[in-house]
Amino acid sequence: MADNYLERKMEEHRSGRPAAKHKSPSFATQRKGYISVKFPPRRVFITGGAAGIGREIVRAFRAADCQVAFCDIDLKQGTATSQETGARFYHVDVSDTTALAVAFNDLIKHWGDVDIIVNNVGVCEFKPISETSLDDFDGKMAVNLRPVFLLAKLLRTHRDSLAVPNEFGGRIINIASSRHLMSEKGTSGYSASKGAITSLTHSLMMDFADLHITVNSISPGWIQTADYDSLTPEDHSQHPSGRVGKPDDIARACIFLSMPDNDFINGIDLIIDGGMTHKMIYV
Repeated sequence: MADNYLERKMEEHRSGRPAAKHKSPSFATQRKGYISVKFPPRRVFITGGAAGIGREIVRAFRAADCQVAFCDIDLKQGTATSQETGARFYHVDVSDTTALAVAFNDLIKHWGDVDIIVNNVGVCEFKPISETSLDDFDGKMAVNLRPVFLLAKLLRTHRDSLAVPNEFGGRIINIASSRHLMSEKGTSGYSASKGAITSLTHSLMMDFADLHITVNSISPGWIQTADYDSLTPEDHSQHPSGRVGKPDDIARACIFLSMPDNDFINGIDLIIDGGMTHKMIYV
C-alpha cells in the first residue's frame, strides 16, 4: 500500500470526488523486465574521479547525459578518464584548499552553477597507531574530510549570490565508509575521518534545507576496484549477499539519490556492504 493512501482517501472524502492519481515522472516501462529512468541532465562535480569508485561515478552520470567534471591528483589516469567519458578534468590535490577552490569556482564560471556534488576522494593508508604521526592523522583529515566542508561552503556562498534560485535545488553526496561503524587495527585516522563525514552530512542537511539541497552519505564496505576475478570463493561467500562489492554498486546509489523524486531521502548514511555490517561474527 502506498504511503500516501490515507491522504488520498481523505482528499476524496473532503472533495466528494476521487482524488487525482499522480504519475511519477522518474520511471517509465521500457520493455517487459526492464525499467528506464528519466534523469534530467544535471551539472555534476566529483572529487577523486580518475579511478576506482570515482571513475564509475563519472561514467554513471555521463551515461545519464549529465555535464560532469571531476578532480584528481593522478594526472595520467585523470586524463585517460576524461578522454574516455568526455568529462572535464581538473588536476588538483584536494588537500590544497586554494587549488580546490580555484577549480570549483572555474567550474561555476563555465557552467553557471553546480547541481550535484559527490565528495568521493579519500586516502586509506593503514598504520599501527604507534607508527601514525600527527601529520599522518591530519593528512587524512585534509584529504578525506576537509574538502567536504570546503565544497559545501563554496556552494552555499555561490547559491546565496544567485538572483534567481536553482529550481532543482541540488544534491550533496559524501562517500564515507562502513569503517566508521566497524574497524581493524591501524585504521584510526581513516575511520575517524569517515565517521566525521557521516556526522558532517546530517549537519550540512540542516545548513542546506532552505535551498532544497539534500545531503546524504554512502558508506561502502569491501568494494574491489581492480582484479575482481582474483577474489576467492571465501572472499565472496563471507558476504550475506554472496559477493564482494563493485564500484558500480556505489555509482548506482549516487544516481538513485540524485533522482528528482528522491528529495525526501535526506541526512541519511546509506550502507552498501553486502550485509557485512549486520553480520554477527564470533571467532
